[in-house]
Amino acid sequence: MGIELTLISRGYCHLCHDMEKALLPLVDEYGVALSILDVDADPVLEAKYDELVPVLLHGETELCHYFLDEPKTREYLAKIR
Repeated sequence: MGIELTLISRGYCHLCHDMEKALLPLVDEYGVALSILDVDADPVLEAKYDELVPVLLHGETELCHYFLDEPKTREYLAKIR
């Protein structure tokens, strides 16, 4: 089974769009499946992550928020690969 990451995002958030674009090379390089969830569509997600978006998750593990921490994310993906 491949690696699945989740990006908690919102449609009008420029930081969210920036993180999604920044993730594309990692998605290709590591063969990651990326799902994008709209924080505003789920009251539970909104209560938990509202002001932190974008948030990158692997399961319940938060990898980064606001901006992609590429070195940390690469290191994490290399470990779980």
